[in-house]
Amino acid sequence: MIPFLDLKAVNLTHAESLRAAFDRVLASGWFILGAETEAFEQEWATYCGARHGVGVANGLDALTLSLRALDIGDGDEVLVPSNTYIASWLAVTQAGARPVPVEPDPRTYNLDPSRLESAITARTRAIMPVHLYGQAANLDPILDIARKHGLRVIEDGAQAHGATYKGRRIGAHGDVVAWSFYPGKNLGALGDGGAITTDDPELAERIRVLRNYGSRVKYHNEVIGWNSRLDELQAALLRAKLPSLDRENRHRALIADLYTQGLSGLDLVLPYIAPDCVSAWHLYVVRHPQRDRLAHALKESGVGTVIHYPVPPHLQPAYTGLKHGTGDFPISEAIHREVLSLPLGPTLSFAQAEKVVAAIRAAV
Repeated sequence: MIPFLDLKAVNLTHAESLRAAFDRVLASGWFILGAETEAFEQEWATYCGARHGVGVANGLDALTLSLRALDIGDGDEVLVPSNTYIASWLAVTQAGARPVPVEPDPRTYNLDPSRLESAITARTRAIMPVHLYGQAANLDPILDIARKHGLRVIEDGAQAHGATYKGRRIGAHGDVVAWSFYPGKNLGALGDGGAITTDDPELAERIRVLRNYGSRVKYHNEVIGWNSRLDELQAALLRAKLPSLDRENRHRALIADLYTQGLSGLDLVLPYIAPDCVSAWHLYVVRHPQRDRLAHALKESGVGTVIHYPVPPHLQPAYTGLKHGTGDFPISEAIHREVLSLPLGPTLSFAQAEKVVAAIRAAV
């Protein structure tokens, strides 16, 4: 069986440096908000081209804390992609605001800037572009619209570690970028983890306070905060893996090129990467009108696949209160009916990728 992503193999390639990181934390006797977290925050911010980084417990918290640090909450609206993982919406809801869906560009699957202004109301406070599947959203027009209407831009970078937009890494184009280090990400922890990056020192400091019970000084609480801290062990493990991120992303890109060349000419919609973007290739997503049949055929051929995602957020039971129904966001609904993610990762071999191509060509 060719796995969709072999996390055991991925992390065993880092076994020596991961064990050294664990030993270093164990020997330090310091496990929360210490030297490892501080070092990783700076290293990650530097990698992303941002001035400030703040480690938090997970990607959802990174989004939620960013919203709260910007004083977005009850009665406010945030424009979100209709085509995204539900965490983008959940963060808005948890902050007390209302997610307002906007359809994607059907080529890139990312937020379509041309649809934003018609969704803006007097209550709109922010836009949340998601850099889906590893490709940056079309940020310049999004930022222009945000400036025109006095809106904040909170980027969801959970799938875009190392991606670039117009030659610059994702990290500080908007007001703040929220990151996830869930194990399956391009830079994955050995557990949950998250961070934000920003060029705004005041915003970074507000998030530092919010993540730690609303406190700068122990047992002195300035505001109502959260317990959302990237722990020392995960920070150390991420530091061990960060130097390999670019090399691993290059391998992902080579596999993606192999897929694109091998699958051209078939009844599949292959990924489109905008000319001014370099994808991190978190996922290689194809579309097929009979997606479920294709996924079953590949499983029978020993190829693991995943659907990202089977149900759009507006049709999830969690959001019945927004009273959206089938047909409200047809582009997103069509995407969710047809997408299929192929095996992709830093340890997937070219021979395995060739077998994936052969299995797909036999199935379609």
